[in-house]
Amino acid sequence: MDAAADAEFSDFMHGRWSQLVRLGYGLTGDPQLAEDLAQTAFAKAYASWSRVRRADNPDAYLRRIVVNANRNRFRKVRVGEVLTDAVPDLISATDGTDQPQDRDALISALLELPYGQRAAVVLRYWLDLSEAETATVLGCSVGNVKSQASRALAKLRTSPVLLEGGPA
Repeated sequence: MDAAADAEFSDFMHGRWSQLVRLGYGLTGDPQLAEDLAQTAFAKAYASWSRVRRADNPDAYLRRIVVNANRNRFRKVRVGEVLTDAVPDLISATDGTDQPQDRDALISALLELPYGQRAAVVLRYWLDLSEAETATVLGCSVGNVKSQASRALAKLRTSPVLLEGGPA
């Protein structure tokens, strides 16, 4: 890539980093995995930057990469976790919750949902995408997004974690 394309990509990446990390956090509930997913998305976007910047909606292209990368992480051999003495700092995202315990309860409740429902809710309501944009990212119909979101919201309304106000 030439210097102008590098600068263009750098501006693009810096403007979208936090949104992709928020998407990854909503899908995984883990700040480190969220950053890994965002990094993976930008690495793939950089490798095919000429195609990405010509896309009708480069943001949707990136969100699709994050969703697919999250799906693919289950296919890889998991590396054992390394225990540390200190708890890592949580991601500081503005997600509509005022208190850390509210955010923890929300993430716990989201992680109880099946993957498709969780992805639909995070994309549709957390990232405030339209039904059509969500369908594009998930590679499904608008009707599927509506039904997945509806089922997910019904489960969240009766979630013991949210009713009690904290993780189980």
